[in-house]
Amino acid sequence: MIGPIIRSLARRHMDVTLKQPGGLRVRIMERPGLWMDDDTLAAMTEDLRKVARRTLTGELAYGVFSGERDRLEQTIITLVRRKDGTPVAFNALAVMRIETDPRPVDVLHLGLVMVDPGERSKSLSWVLYGLTCFLILMRHQFRPVWISNVTQVPAVVGMVAEMFSDVWPGPGAGRRTLRHLLLARRIMARHRHVFGVGDEAGFDEARFVITNAYTGGSDDLKKTFDEAPKHRNAIYNDFCAQELDYARGDDVIQLGRMDIPAIRRYLGREVPKSAVLGVIATGVIVALQRLVLPVLHWSDSTRSMGILRPAREGR
Repeated sequence: MIGPIIRSLARRHMDVTLKQPGGLRVRIMERPGLWMDDDTLAAMTEDLRKVARRTLTGELAYGVFSGERDRLEQTIITLVRRKDGTPVAFNALAVMRIETDPRPVDVLHLGLVMVDPGERSKSLSWVLYGLTCFLILMRHQFRPVWISNVTQVPAVVGMVAEMFSDVWPGPGAGRRTLRHLLLARRIMARHRHVFGVGDEAGFDEARFVITNAYTGGSDDLKKTFDEAPKHRNAIYNDFCAQELDYARGDDVIQLGRMDIPAIRRYLGREVPKSAVLGVIATGVIVALQRLVLPVLHWSDSTRSMGILRPAREGR
């Protein structure tokens, strides 16, 4: 595990691989549309489609499934494979630049998560939902990172509420802040395509509920309440049953933050004890990348950096 991570220190974007129990390998690729060649990008996109075909009866037509480079320039892919290379699960986490005062804010949208039905007993949620956010927080020098989530699945609503900080809405959630409201408004105004919601879908600001949400490419993800996986804590199941109209196709949009308290909860509750040290070591090395890379760039007198020009131009 350490070797590939060390080799990634000189890269601008994160590309790390971790081994997991059961012969699984997890690869996290930050903004692959910016650095992957066309063939590799197409092969990765096809791997995502293979997982989707084993998970759904229909086809999805938005986001990473389009294979468009510009979409993958704003996406962080977490891809899980068996030892033989077969893809079995993924998370496509979108980076949304939200225009707010006094400066823009990047929000990590937890995006689309799919797991091969044959692998659902292997407790991959801590890898697919929390690991990438944890590593991104390390790369941001522990500055809090806003996250968003759009779902109608009670198990996911509860997982997000319990893993991240200041999550709204939810049963027992604290007050809704002005920041929550402004971010939700801008996401719904400019970033619906990220989670496959059409322009005709409504948005209930008081409850943070998207009405008639399955009309913008995500149609085949629509579930009945009985079909939607439930959380072990019934309060989240009751919350979704009360707030969402499943016949119409409603979603809840949750906003929260990945911060130091969330890291403690993540490492203490979600990550298996056998994997904690590996996750921490990976996080430290990923954080070092932000320290090592500027030094490497500064030390290279043959290339320009910003307004600085090399002492001697190549001939």
